[in-house]
Amino acid sequence: MTTQLDDSARTIEIEIWSDVACPWCYIGRHRFLDALSDFEERERVRVRVRVTWRAYQLSPETPAGERRSELDALVQSKGLPAEQVRQMFEHVSRTAAEEGLRLDFDTVIAANTFDAHRLIHLAGDSRDAVVEALFRAHFREGAVIDDRAVLVDIASSTGLDPDVVRKQLDSDVGADAVRADLDTARQLQVSAVPFFVADRRIAVSGAQPKDVFLQLLTQASAASVD
Repeated sequence: MTTQLDDSARTIEIEIWSDVACPWCYIGRHRFLDALSDFEERERVRVRVRVTWRAYQLSPETPAGERRSELDALVQSKGLPAEQVRQMFEHVSRTAAEEGLRLDFDTVIAANTFDAHRLIHLAGDSRDAVVEALFRAHFREGAVIDDRAVLVDIASSTGLDPDVVRKQLDSDVGADAVRADLDTARQLQVSAVPFFVADRRIAVSGAQPKDVFLQLLTQASAASVD
């Protein structure tokens, strides 16, 4: 995602480490994009913002194709009572609703997101649309996003060629890019997502309020002049 401005505009590089199986990443994405829209409107011709979505896996040990409910997966992995997990779901669902997002945890299937991250890297100019489609499919539609056939359908819904995507996912293409993102996250000591980094100088962690993201963009803009 890049703001279209004249060649004299300064550029801010925003990298966002995120997992499409993370509800707070979904919420944080929408809060950040809301802040970015306001920032772009305010700055107009002076600043260009380039956003890159980076891969992060909250549960890399999740077996692909297992098709367990998110409730069962968290009960087992976290050792929490089912009722406590349901209360967690209710809390995050209420927060998401305040952002205009609907989450249906009754249908969410736990997934290994490595191939979904490969798809994001392979999406080119459609990357932002694919990220949004993956979040929606996982949290609203009960889609099994570690099933490659499902990923092909999601890609196709954003305008990508399904035959090309199918061949790419059946190969190893894009895997090195995902591993590079994961390695960089470790180097930056990212321990929770979403994680937002401006020009590798200023960082914000979590699904912060819109005003915090506006402050991040403003600080990054000022720092780019130094």
